[in-house]
Amino acid sequence: MVDSIRKGPLVAVLLAGAFVAILNQTLLVTAIPPIMADLGIDANLAQWINTIFMLVNGIMIPITAFLIGKFTTRGLFMSAMSLFAVGTLIAAVSPNFEVLIAGRIVQASGAGIMLPLMQTVLFMIFPVEKRGQAMGLVGLVIAFAPAIGPTLSGWVVDQYPWRALFYIVLPIALLDLVIAYFVLKNVTKQTFPTIDITSIMLSTMGFGGLLFAFSSAGTAGWGSWEVLLSASVGAVTLTWFILRQLKLSEPILEFRVFRYGIFALTNVIGIVVFMSMIGAATILPIYMQDMHGYTAFESGLMLLPGAVLMGVMNPVTGRIFDKVGVRWLAISGMALLTVMTFLFTRLTEDTPFAYLAIVHAFRMLSLAMVMMPITTAGLNQLPERLIPHGTAMNNTLRQVGGSLGTAFLVTVMSVGAAAAPSSLEMNQAMIYGVNISFWIATILAFIGFIIALFIKSPAKQAEQDEARSSGEKEPSEA
Repeated sequence: MVDSIRKGPLVAVLLAGAFVAILNQTLLVTAIPPIMADLGIDANLAQWINTIFMLVNGIMIPITAFLIGKFTTRGLFMSAMSLFAVGTLIAAVSPNFEVLIAGRIVQASGAGIMLPLMQTVLFMIFPVEKRGQAMGLVGLVIAFAPAIGPTLSGWVVDQYPWRALFYIVLPIALLDLVIAYFVLKNVTKQTFPTIDITSIMLSTMGFGGLLFAFSSAGTAGWGSWEVLLSASVGAVTLTWFILRQLKLSEPILEFRVFRYGIFALTNVIGIVVFMSMIGAATILPIYMQDMHGYTAFESGLMLLPGAVLMGVMNPVTGRIFDKVGVRWLAISGMALLTVMTFLFTRLTEDTPFAYLAIVHAFRMLSLAMVMMPITTAGLNQLPERLIPHGTAMNNTLRQVGGSLGTAFLVTVMSVGAAAAPSSLEMNQAMIYGVNISFWIATILAFIGFIIALFIKSPAKQAEQDEARSSGEKEPSEA
């Protein structure tokens, strides 16, 4: 049945849905000041516009594996896109902050389903030797959307009211919903798992608590009571959640996927890569606008060449992965990421725009060499029944990694600025903090490079995949 499906229209619909979902994570980054002025709120309150989207995303993703087993592909995607469209409309007409937050919650509840669902469907409809190329298209979406978001919103809010951002996204979501009704086919298998309310509550409190702590630490500080309390609640309930899943015959999220060595290693590298990507994308605009005098649009524009390069290269690295495997892509990509991140440890008040754009572009090239190939390699090792759980786990860890990376690097930047030599002026001290944060990011990238040395590319991957699907082999070691 899968062979008879027209893959082109189906993939296009899924990619469009994932694009608008990921775009909304960064779309409001440069629109926060106009929203603050219009709604009369301060920065601590305004940051919840983005934080709540990330929180709800992180809560929904672990539940997606259960939803994929419970509902049809069409039903689940149509429901997710409908929720996203309704949330976008609510945000577009919101008269106050509370309604805007409600709209972002509804948006994120749909967006959190779409990326894991898309990855699961792609792994179902493409044979193992074509998955690298298919995941390269996913990488293109993941590259373009976060970088276009700040650039697009920076231009729009300079010309129009901030609500125009939602009116731009809404027609795209509605058009994708209509096309999906006609072209989307049921691909995933319904296993009708029983719902475990306790697991869903523990998952929500666990992942939500940790994501709240990581997201709040950048502004409230790591030692604040709300961060410590939410981190403690998140850690305890997440541990309880994991132990419960290992005992259930039908877990919400299958932690046994980590018995597969390559899957475990690639996810660790994936966390490091996402921490580096999202953290740098947050710090560089702060440096450019607050310490270098660039506008929001110009800082967003600086990110654009890297996004274009990563978008173009993702399908290319996907093809390379299909031919040679993941090992040398991961090693060379992490080496390049380490060097390029190191070059950001030498920023000054006079660092040229071209230097920032070029170094950032090569950093994004390194991410294109690593991100989708390691994701594909990890998921390739899983038997078909575990792929929904693998995609849910992969996306959950990325969300946590991105949130942790942003909060951690922003906190390091603030602490570094406070600890700068007294001889430095205020602006120089802030840049000193930025450089310290990139030193930490360099160390993280180097750790990822060391881990990449332990990844092996199976010589006969297709044969191994066939054997795993038939249940003849136990999980292999990394």
